[in-house]
Amino acid sequence: MRRYRFKKRISPHSLRHSYATHCIEAGINLSDLQQFLGHQSILTTTRYTHLTNHQTETAVERLNLLMSRLYIHWGEIK
Repeated sequence: MRRYRFKKRISPHSLRHSYATHCIEAGINLSDLQQFLGHQSILTTTRYTHLTNHQTETAVERLNLLMSRLYIHWGEIK
């Protein structure tokens, strides 16, 4: 049997964090993930997720899209 040395410690807890992060990156809704993980509070679920570069890029793209649709004329937003 071979033993592998990982630089980072791997535990069930770290695997759960990874799973939650990958689910969010795959587009799974946070409230659905809350149910999958069995959390009563959505705040508990948010602790398991991490904002990744992929999520940041997606958020920036969505915000830019929303802002490109915004038209301001004489102080009115249309």
